[in-house]
Amino acid sequence: MTRRRWLISFMCLMVILALVLTACGSKESTETEQTETPSSSPSSGQETEEKKEEETEKPKEKVTFTMFVAVQGKKDMYMNETKIGKILEEQTGVNFKVEYLVGELQTKIGTMIASGDYPDVLVPDDGIEAVVQAGGFIDLSPYIGNEKYPNINKVYGPIKERMVWDDGTIPIFVFSTQVGEFQPDPGPNMTAFWIQRRVLEWAGFPRLKTVDEYFDVIERFVKAHPDEKLIGFTTLTDDWRFFATTNAPNHLAGYPNDGEVMVDLNTYEARIYAGTEWDKRWWKKLNEINAKGLFDRAAFTDNYDQYIAKLTSHKVLGMCDQAWQIGDAQAALSDAARANPEEDGYRYFPLPIVFDETIKDQYLEPVQFVKNRGWGITVKCKDPERVIEFVDHLLKEETQILVKWGIEGETYLRDENGRMYRTQEMIDMMDQKFNEEYGFTMFSWDWPHWGTASTLSDGNAAVPGRQPEIFELSLTEADKKFFQAYGIKTYADLFSPPDERPWYPAWGIPRGPEQQLFEQQKADVQRKYIPKLVLCEPEEFEKVWEEYVAELNKLDIEGYERWFTEEIKKIMETVKK
Repeated sequence: MTRRRWLISFMCLMVILALVLTACGSKESTETEQTETPSSSPSSGQETEEKKEEETEKPKEKVTFTMFVAVQGKKDMYMNETKIGKILEEQTGVNFKVEYLVGELQTKIGTMIASGDYPDVLVPDDGIEAVVQAGGFIDLSPYIGNEKYPNINKVYGPIKERMVWDDGTIPIFVFSTQVGEFQPDPGPNMTAFWIQRRVLEWAGFPRLKTVDEYFDVIERFVKAHPDEKLIGFTTLTDDWRFFATTNAPNHLAGYPNDGEVMVDLNTYEARIYAGTEWDKRWWKKLNEINAKGLFDRAAFTDNYDQYIAKLTSHKVLGMCDQAWQIGDAQAALSDAARANPEEDGYRYFPLPIVFDETIKDQYLEPVQFVKNRGWGITVKCKDPERVIEFVDHLLKEETQILVKWGIEGETYLRDENGRMYRTQEMIDMMDQKFNEEYGFTMFSWDWPHWGTASTLSDGNAAVPGRQPEIFELSLTEADKKFFQAYGIKTYADLFSPPDERPWYPAWGIPRGPEQQLFEQQKADVQRKYIPKLVLCEPEEFEKVWEEYVAELNKLDIEGYERWFTEEIKKIMETVKK
């Protein structure tokens, strides 16, 4: 729908709505005039302050909105089925029916766009550009900088200009916000090469740096445990999560997750790494691992649920992925280890693996601004103003404490200096089931919120996991043993500090149709050839590689790289002003 048609439709809708409200108002006045005085009649005189206060305190009618989150692995539920959600409903009168992705993301989003059948609120993840281009979101600009919504202003006011898309609108409340001082992450919440902890302990806690060292210890462990039918290494290829597989060469080469490109720190030139020597080196290594029987051949057909199930099966020794993608598996393994400390060895430990000793790892992320991930109100929303009121309430500091920390006395305490902490008993009770029922799981990410690295007005971390006292207390005896062995105080101590990248991440820059087409075409080529590169006989590798590169070179690589370079340079010019 064009902008002009949208405006015409909107104006017509407003006219109809005004007529309906006028009619309803007239009917209501007729029915109640025997017992009530109209709230604002020129002939009624001044209302008393008591009457005004009474009307102000009158609770609004409860309402339930629909919300779709394009992320797999969570069960559909109403917000008020959680303890936190119930409190929010009592405070605002608003509830949400939250549904999560089942199946393929682009297909689901494409069906919404084609039918125009949107939920009230949509978190489309990687499908966001398509929804914006289809006119699926309302413009949030009027609500940022509006004195009616002070909490929205506090969180989004400072970054309002950066949230504007090419069409002049702000379609989403972005997830990457920073309120207060930056609070570093002690981990283990980073992208990494992960390995079962028992492998490291068995090997004498080696300091693994290179990819060769990483696979060598896995291979030796498998040979030492022939009866366990172990999987040396697996990878995630399901739908949009395929990036967990394709990003690995980028990390091994010493670059952070900028998406499809590597960006030069000095020139800001963006170059894709698919088809490069870095790319070739990684697939050749997996080809060697596969030939040794260490690679999970089913990885190219498993879906996300199967992937998580394998990680919790105790059979998989290693993988490369982002911490949030393996979060459910890690939580299940941690719960099991809490119940039986002997199972701690099946948990995964993060490592900053690179190709060569001379490469500086860049797994830890710098301060970031992700423009194309967030929470939007669709054009089908039945009452946008009510949703906005809920968002403003959600972004209050007190509410952020509720959704992140919980209720004082139940899930956290304060010491004499006001520092927030949790007792060991509190930490022990917060297993996966508890977090889901309480609401911590639901509100961990997919809503407008204070960014993970934010701090509260009193200096406490906005998120418990970044509060030093919480992190230290959450460490088990097994954790302490690992930390002592490696001479660290946090998981982050294993990794190099991140270099400053004001544009980071490049994948957070909204792409137009041409860039999206290129990425789809590139992904199609990779989905066709990467399984062949990994699973073919070693003597066939060079032939398959040449075919892969030839197919990639048919795409407009130069145009894609030029576009990204220009966009990154624009950001740098803005930052330097």
